[in-house]
Amino acid sequence: MQNQSPVSPQAISLWFNEAEEARLAGRFDTAQALLDRIIVHDSTHAAALYSRGLVALALDQLPLAQRWIERAVEVEPQPPFFDMLCLVQIRLRAFASIVQTASAGLTYQPDSISLHYYLGVALQLQGRAEEAAAVYRRLIELKPDYVQAHANLGVVVKDLGSLSKAEQHLRHAMTLDPSNRGARASLSQVLLAAGRYEEAWPYFEDRWANFVDADGQPVSQRPELPWPQWKGEDAGVAGGARLLVLPEQGHGDSLQFVRYLPLALERFAQVGYICPPSLRRLYEESLCARWPGLVMLDDVMPDAKEWDWQCSLMSLPLAFGTRLDNIPAEAYLRAEPQRSAEWRARLGALSRPDLPRVGVVWAGGHSGLTEDRARSLTSAQFAPLLSLSRIRWISLQKADDLAKRANPSTKAYLTDWMDDVSDFADTAAIIDNLDLVISVDTSVAHLAAAMGKPVWLLNRFAGCWRWLRNRDDSPWYPTVRIFTQPQRGNWDEVIERVAAQLKQRYEPGITYRSFVR
Repeated sequence: MQNQSPVSPQAISLWFNEAEEARLAGRFDTAQALLDRIIVHDSTHAAALYSRGLVALALDQLPLAQRWIERAVEVEPQPPFFDMLCLVQIRLRAFASIVQTASAGLTYQPDSISLHYYLGVALQLQGRAEEAAAVYRRLIELKPDYVQAHANLGVVVKDLGSLSKAEQHLRHAMTLDPSNRGARASLSQVLLAAGRYEEAWPYFEDRWANFVDADGQPVSQRPELPWPQWKGEDAGVAGGARLLVLPEQGHGDSLQFVRYLPLALERFAQVGYICPPSLRRLYEESLCARWPGLVMLDDVMPDAKEWDWQCSLMSLPLAFGTRLDNIPAEAYLRAEPQRSAEWRARLGALSRPDLPRVGVVWAGGHSGLTEDRARSLTSAQFAPLLSLSRIRWISLQKADDLAKRANPSTKAYLTDWMDDVSDFADTAAIIDNLDLVISVDTSVAHLAAAMGKPVWLLNRFAGCWRWLRNRDDSPWYPTVRIFTQPQRGNWDEVIERVAAQLKQRYEPGITYRSFVR
């Protein structure tokens, strides 16, 4: 192949200026053609490589943008190149790569505010809270008025177990920027975890600021709706006022807060709930059958003329003035009797029908989220419990990825019919025939507890606000017993305690070896 004819530096400079002009004007095809021409003649032109990455980024070609900017960094490690590479990797959710990029960039610019911030965020989203806290503290030394550093540090120290320090950092962020809704939302979770509900619920109304979807991507703000939000005022039930309740967040949140729907019927002539499909049959059989004024709606926005007021499901505690001492905690969900009887017959046909039946869930859903990695066990970590032989172990585990399925050695201990389960009504029918459910913090724990079934909750260190702190009971669910990690990530100690309690409950007088390895 013939070598390219030499091109003068002046020509390359002219092409680059034209390319930048085209890129900034949004003429990306022209910019790309000019930049490719430059790179053919000078493969070490760092500015052209970097600009080529910016073109790919503008065209939403994220992996390609990453590769071009990485080439620019290799040629000439300029701080802006590291900044932009971090931004691309954030969009790719390549958090381990962000840690490497930001750390490398800080060797060239140790006081970079942006690189410290990207590093802190990446560590935080990987669940590396101690390291993230150190980075945010350094960032605050460099820029004491950095609002988001204070807000993020508040969240991190909450995850490390200190509600008081978390509150300090979040309130400082709010002092620096009173309009920071994310800090208000994070503060609500701190106050809720501390049991300060009356103070917390108004801040909780900003929770949309911190929402992410199942892939960890930010969710839009609270939707604009054509009805006024009901906040507990007299809506006029005698006049036939109708309330539309909107869903939000996950199935566990829905299962916990639908307890308020029958109460809302005391204030409204009709209450409609836009119901997730997998919960609809359960709610119709548990709630609508007992309260005819309650209706489950399809997952689409209804006609504005059909409703007078609206309220998001998790705003109902605010509307009802919920405190720790007035939570409506009676069981409110149930299995349909005929379906329950069918599962009872199926369980009864197993050998040793005298064995106590214990349902188990060792992992949550949404594997991409940091919280899910913290709350979930592997089936291998859970396996020591299953070696208790005088128990019929029933799997209630639904897996959103193969890694959460029971491994072959664990599967041998389980009766697993979850492939035959189509929705939560089926799961409820199985649970109705169990003596106990042992579950991580996921929707099945809420379902079983809402049915009044004994639930042993395996709770991560500094877990979700709804389980409060330093308690082994729950004001939301009288039948729940909480087993919380003593240190972050220490499931072995939890499993050992649960095993000891199971032996006491079901196998008195039998001595077992320690289940911690």
